[in-house]
Amino acid sequence: MDSIPFYSWRPHPWHGLSAGPAPPELVHAYIEITPYDFIKYEVDKVTGYLLVDRPQQTSSQPPTLYGFIPRTYCGDRVARLCQHAKEGDGDPLDICVVSERPIERAEILLNARVVGGIGTTDGGKADDKIVAVLENDNFWGKVTDLSELPPRLIERLEHYFSTYKLVPGQDRKVSVEAVYHAEAAQRIVTAAIRDYEEVYGDQS
Repeated sequence: MDSIPFYSWRPHPWHGLSAGPAPPELVHAYIEITPYDFIKYEVDKVTGYLLVDRPQQTSSQPPTLYGFIPRTYCGDRVARLCQHAKEGDGDPLDICVVSERPIERAEILLNARVVGGIGTTDGGKADDKIVAVLENDNFWGKVTDLSELPPRLIERLEHYFSTYKLVPGQDRKVSVEAVYHAEAAQRIVTAAIRDYEEVYGDQS
């Protein structure tokens, strides 16, 4: 019997995992935050460990699972797809994943189908939020476009991203620029993969 290949060491979640089984439609999502977290976590870019970024300043919680697509980078190609962006934010491409069943754990990897996105800028930098559904989800698994999700859910995502970085006494830095459907979202995923390859090389 052939043995199953495995990593001798835990791979870095941004650089050591693939972008997915069939990007830009079906991608990997590495989850940093669940809908139950009042702390903003994000992967430390050097070590790959989950880092406490900050406690949330408001009572807002992410409406879905929230993380990033491995081996993506928001650089010049992503910025050119955002009308009001001067440049990309230099981070992996963010992704929100809709799941019917509650998933309460972070630092997990899952397969997600890209169905749309929310275009935001953070300090003038492109900071897109891809919207996806959990592959094979019992309720949402057959969704292929943002138009098939409840409008109220999209409104909650827009509200979350327009407020999640609010600090009392400081100007708002994040602006929601657009909401787009699957085709546009897949173009952004492709651009982010190309930006990653330009900066870090093709590691496929």
